[in-house]
Amino acid sequence: MSKRHSAKYKIDRRMGENIWGRPKSPINQRQYGPGQHGQRRKSKVSDFGLQLRAKQKLKGYYGNLTEKQFRRTYDEAARRKGNTSENLIALLESRLDAVVYRSKFTPTPFAARQFVNHGHVLVNGKRVNIASFRVKPGDVVQVRERSRNMALVLEALQSAERETPDYLEVDAKHLASKFVRAPDLAEVPYPVKMEPNLVVEFYAS
Repeated sequence: MSKRHSAKYKIDRRMGENIWGRPKSPINQRQYGPGQHGQRRKSKVSDFGLQLRAKQKLKGYYGNLTEKQFRRTYDEAARRKGNTSENLIALLESRLDAVVYRSKFTPTPFAARQFVNHGHVLVNGKRVNIASFRVKPGDVVQVRERSRNMALVLEALQSAERETPDYLEVDAKHLASKFVRAPDLAEVPYPVKMEPNLVVEFYAS
C-alpha cells in the first residue's frame, strides 16, 4: 500500500498552485492556504523560504517520496557529472512510477506508485513492483495483460488533461512505453514552474 503522510491537495493550497494541473484541485476555488490562518496577508519570503518551498513542491509533485528518498536522489544527482539540477530532474523522471504516470497508464502519480507496488507493471517483460526502480534508456515499461482493463487505466488513457512527453514512445494499443532518454528540465511537462536550482541551493547551503 502506498503511504501518504499529508492530504494530497493540501500541498496545492499551501503552495497556492495547482501542482498536478488537476481540475479537482481546491486551489481552483480557494486560492489561499489551508487552516484558520490561510487567508492572512503573506509576508515576504526569505531566500531560505523560497528554497524550502521549491523543494517541497518538487518532492510533493512525485507523490509519495519521503524526505530520505528525495535526499538520496539529490545526493546521486550531485555526484554525477554535469548540472546537478538537470541531473535531479532526470533521476526523478526515470523512476518507474514516474514513467507509468507520464505514459498515461494511471491518472495521478499517487496511483502510479500503488499500481507498480501491486505488481501490474512489467519492465522488459519482467514484473517489477518497486516504484523507485530506475528505468534506463531503451527499457520498455508495459501494463500486464490481465491489468489492462482496470478502470484506473481506462480513465487515464481517456483523459485529455495531459500529453505524453517526447522522451517516451508510447504504444497505447499494447499499453507499452519505451523510455527513450532521460529528459532535460525543459522537456518535462510540469503544470507549474519547478525550480530545481533552488532545491540544489537548499541542500548545498
